[in-house]
Amino acid sequence: MSEVLLAAEGMTRRFGGLLANRDVNIQLERGVLHALLGPNGAGKSTCINMLSGDLPPSEGTIRYKGEDITALTSYQRSKIGIGRSYQRTNIFPKFTVLENCRLAAQSRKPRPWSLLTNALRMPEAVERARAAIAEAGLSGREDRVAGTMSHGEQRQLEIAMVLATDAEVLLLDEPLAGMGSEESAQMVTLLNRLKATRAILLVEHDMDAVFAVADRITVMVNGQVLESGSPEQIRNSPDVQAAYLGHEAEHE
Repeated sequence: MSEVLLAAEGMTRRFGGLLANRDVNIQLERGVLHALLGPNGAGKSTCINMLSGDLPPSEGTIRYKGEDITALTSYQRSKIGIGRSYQRTNIFPKFTVLENCRLAAQSRKPRPWSLLTNALRMPEAVERARAAIAEAGLSGREDRVAGTMSHGEQRQLEIAMVLATDAEVLLLDEPLAGMGSEESAQMVTLLNRLKATRAILLVEHDMDAVFAVADRITVMVNGQVLESGSPEQIRNSPDVQAAYLGHEAEHE
């Protein structure tokens, strides 16, 4: 059996009278890429925000490696091994690739944002940053200024920054957004490689990419889980087709 790293039980979020998520149960396992799908307004962003600690649940429990982390902040969750990327690229555009990843690596240490500290005094952070850059497929671009890179490379860099924190759970919010076909294919290859040793939750609208990379898919509608299963189960589900995928579910 796969190792469950992050699990939510009965996760619910209210905004006044609005029920954004209701009784959501989801498990993220090592070696499994779990895609989260649903139409606009389905509650996907609220779900990933609660898992990452950006938003506290109104009800329910979130556990990491069996320990209750419901009350932990996003920063605290990052320090124990839960990494998050966002819909909008979240990098330091004037810094180099290595500097971006070194700062991410430093976040696991006391006084993480000592920006003026000589990098040579932090060999562990630099070593972790270089390893993350290589794993994200950016070797040879350590000295590139982040703001001068292509959109696809910037998304790779954002994932490299998450990897530099030694995250075992990756919560990725639309990492393929705005990419062309070639960049999307490269990202799919990267995600397939990363999931071997980590648990990944992928929120994504690119159906071709989702069905190419996902091991398990959960579909949300109106803040609730409609169905969860293998890509083939989701592709052939009449309920999912009616609620969201439509003819997209029939693609090869």
